[in-house]
Amino acid sequence: MWWSRRNFLRSLAALPGALALSPGVPAAGGQPVAASGAALGFPDPSRQWRGDSSVAAAFRGGERLPLDQPRVPLLPARPPFDWEAAGAVLRQRFRDLRRHFVFEYYPWYSRDPWLHWNEADRQPPYDIASRYFPLLGPYDSRDTAVLERHAEWIAGAGVGAINLSWWGRDEFTDRVVPAIMDVMRAHGIHVTFHLEPYTNRRAEIYARDILYLVREYGDRRHWDCFLLLEDAAGRSGPVFKSFRTIVTRTVTDCHGLTFPVPDYTADAEWRRATDTVHEELRGDFDRVTLLADSLDFTRTQASGFDGIAIYDNFVEPALWPGAAAECLPRDLVFSFNVNPGFDGIEPRRVPPDSCYRPPRRLPDDDLFDWSSSLGPIRAARASTGRIRETAEATLRLQLDPSLTNARKGFFLTYVNSFNEWHEGHQFEPMKNLADLRPQERALDYRNPPSGGYRLRALGEMLKLVVE
Repeated sequence: MWWSRRNFLRSLAALPGALALSPGVPAAGGQPVAASGAALGFPDPSRQWRGDSSVAAAFRGGERLPLDQPRVPLLPARPPFDWEAAGAVLRQRFRDLRRHFVFEYYPWYSRDPWLHWNEADRQPPYDIASRYFPLLGPYDSRDTAVLERHAEWIAGAGVGAINLSWWGRDEFTDRVVPAIMDVMRAHGIHVTFHLEPYTNRRAEIYARDILYLVREYGDRRHWDCFLLLEDAAGRSGPVFKSFRTIVTRTVTDCHGLTFPVPDYTADAEWRRATDTVHEELRGDFDRVTLLADSLDFTRTQASGFDGIAIYDNFVEPALWPGAAAECLPRDLVFSFNVNPGFDGIEPRRVPPDSCYRPPRRLPDDDLFDWSSSLGPIRAARASTGRIRETAEATLRLQLDPSLTNARKGFFLTYVNSFNEWHEGHQFEPMKNLADLRPQERALDYRNPPSGGYRLRALGEMLKLVVE
């Protein structure tokens, strides 16, 4: 293993700042007032707004992550990574390797009425809730022509599955699933689901909702493109990832005021829910994999999840080896995503004393002068490097014979994301800088000279691995 414990702890210490969490001190000026739910990191299902992830919620709640001493030897240097050799090993183990690379996909966009493009006080069609302007413009997730382009891009990059952000039954993201699956099936792309924080009663309906997804989009469609992930032994079954699963009981804002976390779920409640899923589906599949987005390994295991799948791009690759090592004694699998960094939008109106702090851009915002023509070029170069760094790191860990994934014959790599435009880590092509309209240029979008560079960089790497 190639990691440094010192770098690992340094990265841990830096996480709260990178995640833009409030430091727990009163804001300057005026009398302290209670922070809003958004400033406290709480989700808002009415807007499909996710709030803090499990990792961010743990830090905001003041918890120290239970990361013990490394159980893997330290090596003085990392050997060069051989992409083709890694691909040869993986292709030998997994006959459907493309389907083990999964794009995070967000089907929550609408034009009539506007949904998501108009977040953070934006006014589409030119003024949208992103620092980047899409090649397809502010589209509607129900538009078949848009879905066709997406499927072509996804398949062309070598990715064989998508993970749909899902916000509950009969909601917008549920109603659009059949159309998405029809298009994806035609392009050989399979579909799975990312259960979002759509209710504070997560554990009460978790099993019911997973069974609904299996029956509605698996059984009723005769399993035409529902992702059943195969392990190295050929055993298959569904995999479900959840966002904001393991959170703290309380959170304290920057004024020192403490509030209960409305969607806190005790480990025992989660355990009953995950046990129900495993028991209900035991006779239908060789395996069922339930993943939490948490670095609290003890609680993840106690809650009955089969592993971790970290969403946050702020969790740097330097942390991943230590996290993978902590999964081993708990028999948890792990998935760390390929990503280009983070460049999220900011609200235009921030209430005074709200505890809001703007998120940092990753790779480091200090490196780029956005007023210069070189800013977007340097940012694209840094994001390309981040894509390569994260891809190499996750492949190394999943091929390591001493860790859980290789021992259990499990391999799963999420790519974050295809089209989460709010957070600026989309691989979906952007407009080329030169093609922006005057109305778009006036809004200071950060589009690069070549808007498809991320998808090309990913495709070039995956070509060495999956073909």
